[in-house]
Amino acid sequence: MILAFIKVINQFFPDLFERIKIIPDFRKKSHYDIVEVIFAGITLFLFKEGSRNAMNNDREALRFKKNYKRAFKLRLPHMDTVEEVLRILPESYLEELKKQMIQVLFEKKFFNTSRRFFNEYIIVAVDGCHVMNVNEGHCEHCLYKEFKSGKIVYFHQVLEAKIVTPDGFAISIATEWIENPVGEYDKQDCEQKAFLRLAEKIKREYPRLKICIAADGLYPNITFFKTCLKNDWEWIVTFKDGNLKSVWEEVESLLDMYKKNNTNEIRVTTSYEHGKPVVQAYQWVNSIDYKGITLNWLECIEEKKEKKTHFVHLTSFEVTYHNVQELSLSGRLRWKIENEGFNIQKNHGYGLGHKYSRVSFLATKNWYQLLQIGHLINQLVELSSCVKALLIGKQTIKNLWKRLIGFLSENLIDRPEIDDIYNTKYQIRFG
Repeated sequence: MILAFIKVINQFFPDLFERIKIIPDFRKKSHYDIVEVIFAGITLFLFKEGSRNAMNNDREALRFKKNYKRAFKLRLPHMDTVEEVLRILPESYLEELKKQMIQVLFEKKFFNTSRRFFNEYIIVAVDGCHVMNVNEGHCEHCLYKEFKSGKIVYFHQVLEAKIVTPDGFAISIATEWIENPVGEYDKQDCEQKAFLRLAEKIKREYPRLKICIAADGLYPNITFFKTCLKNDWEWIVTFKDGNLKSVWEEVESLLDMYKKNNTNEIRVTTSYEHGKPVVQAYQWVNSIDYKGITLNWLECIEEKKEKKTHFVHLTSFEVTYHNVQELSLSGRLRWKIENEGFNIQKNHGYGLGHKYSRVSFLATKNWYQLLQIGHLINQLVELSSCVKALLIGKQTIKNLWKRLIGFLSENLIDRPEIDDIYNTKYQIRFG
């Protein structure tokens, strides 16, 4: 497993440590170099420790520290040292590091046509996430919710944009915190406001990237549509009952007139899951005008194990017999930001929701970026042939990581083998 980490880092990010060294060190005195501090924060998430204390406990094992130094050729500082640095490091530096790593993946053609929608568009899923509850007075940017009982809960949320792919990747491309401004304000910050800032950031950082935005039922609104048109983006969004009443009325009238005007077709496809049939019936309506914006409506009724599920989307793409299934499935890829993204980060070792910093919002933001970087590297490890070959029988990812920490604490890595990995070029395969 530790060799798999080194192979992936060397294959995709051979100059990662050099990039980290460029980050300025704002400390007056330092025992550890900035690269040692920042990478230690990343490895907390690489090893899925879940808390600073857990990482510190493993660090106390003499062999763990020796293995860490042999593997990465860096010393391992205490996590309190990392926290001290993250409290004074401007948040832009770690987001810039993340952006550079994403750009390397593009340069290496990692997001090739098989990972693109219609072999052309990168699907970027956008969704908000509750990060953690905090005590009153945590910072001036806290969001809050007041209940009828009079109780007030303070918390922090983030709006994420992740590249999602059919083969399981959910990689953070941009982050925007939903935070109240300092001083007086009429209304709290919200996901819709944050989306406008996030969109500006994505367009600025990736001006020529062909993007299709996938989003949930919060987003079908005129501001979202105009923002996508302004940025020359396509979109596929979940369309719920009750949203955009005039659009629903037009859809229903055209479906009723189907036999006369031929605006709608039904396509039934049958696939199999675990040997059992999955029946999908599609229907769609094109060229619906909404305040000068052209919308296209599609519906998939999926029947699986005698259970029917409806999936309804609005899209900027014209729907045809040939693309309706791919459009519907690509719209459903939005779930990956919740499943492969937030759910994995909350419940599978990364500790999203844990208070990595209890008193500093700046440090919280920096820990969050380190989590995204660690999760990015781990996805490349877990979905690679290096690790998939180890998932035999009932072996699980969770158990592999448990054995990894155990090995690092109780055994010693072979130094010549590590050196050989660093000096050899490997081709990492996926799928």
